[in-house]
Amino acid sequence: MTAELTRGQNHPLSQVRLVIRVSAGAPVVAGVTLGDDQGRVPGPEWVAHPGAPALPGLDVPHRAAAEHRIAVDLDAVPKRAHRVHVLIALPTGSGAVRFGASAAPFVAVAGADGTDLATFTLTGLDAESAVVAVELYRRQGAWKVRAVGQGYAGGLAELLADQGLPQAHQVASTIQQATAPTPPVPAPLTPDQNTTPYDTRPTAPAGPYGSPYDDHPAAPPQGAGLYSPQNAPNAPAGGPVDYTHPGRRTTPPPPPPAAPPASPGQPARPVAGDATGWSMEERLYNQVWGMFEDYARTTAAYRSAVDFADTRMERELDEALADPRARMGGQADAAREAARAKHTQLMDQAREVLDRDLAQLVAESDVVEPALPPSYAGWDNPVWHAYRVPEELPMALRLGDLRLPESERLRIPMLVRLPLERGLWIDSGASGPADGTVDAYDVRRLAMDTAVAHVARLLAAHPAGAFTVHVVDAAGAAASSLAPLVGAGVLAGPPAVGAAGVADVLGRLTRRVDLVQMAVRGGAPDALPPDFDPAHQLLVVNDFPHGFDDRAVTQLRYLADEGPGVGVHLMMVADREDASAYGPLLDPLWRSLLRLTPVADDHLADPWVGHAWTYEPALVPPGSGVLRQVLAQVAAARTKPR
Repeated sequence: MTAELTRGQNHPLSQVRLVIRVSAGAPVVAGVTLGDDQGRVPGPEWVAHPGAPALPGLDVPHRAAAEHRIAVDLDAVPKRAHRVHVLIALPTGSGAVRFGASAAPFVAVAGADGTDLATFTLTGLDAESAVVAVELYRRQGAWKVRAVGQGYAGGLAELLADQGLPQAHQVASTIQQATAPTPPVPAPLTPDQNTTPYDTRPTAPAGPYGSPYDDHPAAPPQGAGLYSPQNAPNAPAGGPVDYTHPGRRTTPPPPPPAAPPASPGQPARPVAGDATGWSMEERLYNQVWGMFEDYARTTAAYRSAVDFADTRMERELDEALADPRARMGGQADAAREAARAKHTQLMDQAREVLDRDLAQLVAESDVVEPALPPSYAGWDNPVWHAYRVPEELPMALRLGDLRLPESERLRIPMLVRLPLERGLWIDSGASGPADGTVDAYDVRRLAMDTAVAHVARLLAAHPAGAFTVHVVDAAGAAASSLAPLVGAGVLAGPPAVGAAGVADVLGRLTRRVDLVQMAVRGGAPDALPPDFDPAHQLLVVNDFPHGFDDRAVTQLRYLADEGPGVGVHLMMVADREDASAYGPLLDPLWRSLLRLTPVADDHLADPWVGHAWTYEPALVPPGSGVLRQVLAQVAAARTKPR
């Protein structure tokens, strides 16, 4: 199972001989730096680049191109090297000056057999011209890969300097010189050639898949098979081998829609899908997270300005009143008044900037929200009325909305990538509004309603038969909430009740994880039983730990730890306090799941800027029939012959 990483995530590597594929919307330079135990690059001899493409265990491409393959043998990497950084940069003189002007680069780490182990799409780049894409690092004797995505507007020199390389500028210059385009040499003419001496097309021989000018329309870069001189068809004898995948798009995607001209002195009118990407779905995904980042940054700037204004007023008051003799009289009153007036002026300026930025984001949200596809859209979006079961898995799924207290109107969709890499924990405990209008019973009911809405979204996002849902409701307390799923017939079976039902479902899913892991480790992933269900599996557990004994709890932890890697996912509907009797045994389980609440709650922390985001679940509007309509479509698609 391929791990689809997001920035900052890591994944263990099961192989040491790797091929790292890099795809970009424009020609890029690919290189590798080796880091010591502190992550620093001691010298130029620790850098593999087109001018010096080989290091022990590494072989990087010799020229700039839109696609690269980097061969890595981790066993041959020097023992002093603890990190392997894969970096890409835009070459000078190529036309492109920043990554934000082209499609998001894509990196895949594959084993020697061509199986993708991890992938990473570098979204969110703008003015950067060099970026550390991924890093391979040692941890307790084993190797892992981490998605980095750290960009540098100052290019390779800034990147290498940040890694501690003393000769950063000289090495960066050497790399750019090695990949600088050379003037083409015209081919010799013969009398019968209808060619002018000014024909500047390169005369390189055609690769095994056609001429260098071929444009192969295909799907976005999602990983490709491994090609080598031994298996490349029709490779020219003695000539260079074209490693380009025949179905890989080699030209940049069409430009995003342009905004209509703005009135003089007015900001540009927002347009849905004006971010970079290979498809409208990817553009909208990048645009949503661009809005999230803009919202976070402008709010952080406002809060910083408020703190500055408060600190300045306190300092000025302290200075004005430091002399006890000046604390009384008109001079002291004037100092206080001046300090407060300056504070008010700074606060007004900060709020004016914030309101301007929020107004632009609200305007953008107003045009983006109606354009979202079903997997990104709220349940009240009319796009659900035209829903059809997809043929392919979408990029992401909406789990709710995010907002900050500075703006009650602005909501940013909370999108998570598919397939799921973390399970979900729907908190049925004491959370919610401070006024106490939702009691404990209502929270438990709303938690299960939220879980059902998320399950319906997951079913609707997957192609027919590609997602199977199991439900454990040991006490039978969620029958009313589960009625839409049961009535539509989209579950793998009736909800399991009682201790026997819990043991049966957990036993079957545990055996499934064991079976797939043994097949993968044995190098025979196709040797699974004929009746094996290849669909992703989701286990929904309501009212945990009711009906669970020690063995069942151990199996549940095993599924949470090992399941996502083989397509078995977990959704818990539970109150953390109810499981306190197990002590620290379940702490790793809670930490591995993404906590969501059935009511609005500011529990999601942003490690980048320190915000506490208020999460609002994506619930079906009261009285709406959209959930039944969508589930009916899912059920009908499963019964159609394929």
